[in-house]
Amino acid sequence: MSRQLVTTISVEQAVQIINKLIQPKRLNDVQDLVLRHSYLGQTYEEIAESSGYSIQHIRDVGYKLWKLLSKVLGEKVTKSNIHSILSQYLQHLNSTGEGDDLLISQPLAKKINPSFPEGPVSIDSPLYIDRPPIEEQCYAAIASTGALIRIKAPKQMGKTSLTLRIMARAASLGYHTARLNLSQAELPILGNLDKFLRWFCANVSRQLMLESKINDYWDEDLGSKVSCTAYVQGYLLQHLNCPLVLALDELDRIFEFPETAAEFLPLLRFWHEEANNIEVWQKLRLIVVHSTEVYIPLNINQSPFNVGLPIKLPELTIKQVQQLAKLYDSDWTDEVGIKKANSLLASIGGHPYLLQLAFYHLASQNITLEKLLQEAPTRSGIYNHHLRRHLANIETNPELAAGMKKVVMADTIVELESIIAYKLDSMGLVKLHQNKVTPSCQLYALYFRSELV
Repeated sequence: MSRQLVTTISVEQAVQIINKLIQPKRLNDVQDLVLRHSYLGQTYEEIAESSGYSIQHIRDVGYKLWKLLSKVLGEKVTKSNIHSILSQYLQHLNSTGEGDDLLISQPLAKKINPSFPEGPVSIDSPLYIDRPPIEEQCYAAIASTGALIRIKAPKQMGKTSLTLRIMARAASLGYHTARLNLSQAELPILGNLDKFLRWFCANVSRQLMLESKINDYWDEDLGSKVSCTAYVQGYLLQHLNCPLVLALDELDRIFEFPETAAEFLPLLRFWHEEANNIEVWQKLRLIVVHSTEVYIPLNINQSPFNVGLPIKLPELTIKQVQQLAKLYDSDWTDEVGIKKANSLLASIGGHPYLLQLAFYHLASQNITLEKLLQEAPTRSGIYNHHLRRHLANIETNPELAAGMKKVVMADTIVELESIIAYKLDSMGLVKLHQNKVTPSCQLYALYFRSELV
């Protein structure tokens, strides 16, 4: 095992390593909390404030935790040197060949039974591929008072899968969690601000298993936004003794209703900023998740999209593709495997869903990679539904269709009007090269070259 691996131990790996070292015991919930937050550089005061425990209790747990680890590791351990102590200790074990079972990386060896990929990757699935340092950034952010994480990417890039893991981490810290998917809101609700805000409050109350008291806080004279704010602040947050992590998935659904969006999005920003003014709002941590395939002009100084932690999900790299191949019981690390990985990436890019779909068919349908890629950009290929969705979206906007046609018909990079280039890039169909664009992968180039005639 290389020295480089042990010097980049994640907080998740640190927890697993220490649990192995103190077997048969395991860290209890509060020890786990203190270790994770200390490992991420938080002070005891910050840990106490974010977790709801008293500062003295956190200090006592920390003191006993470092004393336990000092005994196990044979040298003095503190919250400030835990990174270096673990790295040095594991380097020593690795040099003697005794540490191979201690450094726990992404589970690569577990073979899975292929199932058709659809929807988010469940928490217990080995098919979720970490995209460092994104996960650790989100875990650290959600533990901060008044946090706001905004996750954006084209459809099926893993936004909801990441959100579920952030929520699971929050739950492990003892936080309350609620997740609203705006696709569940009916059109008449989304089109009416008052109905939408009441729907919002009712759903959060239900998920927190609290009695709905909306009518007690709603005041027509004050308006819907003030009433909603009073409900969240005066009832929900006041009632809870721990932070509340609220995730709003498919927030782009509200973009289709500009009047509702123009009122609700600034409201989210206002709640986030109130954490700087009113203590109770520090309990609220927001996760907003939206697709970049829907574009509407927003007042950037009023929306929540230029504050908080921005997360733009990248495509998977060749190493992550090799990791995914291993999960499907294929070794793509030798010379032949690397050629396969490069061929697949060139054809469909690093889009997680398209890669999952490819590996599913390779594993279960007895099809060769060469044939799969040959059929990929055709109407009989495995990506037909995905491609037709993009085609339908483009054809509703003649300017987008004309722009995409210009890109795929050209032999070199081309220049497009900035807003057209931005929209196509947001859909994941092109890649920007300063002021010019190219197709993001062969799949889109070949498909749209034949369809946009």
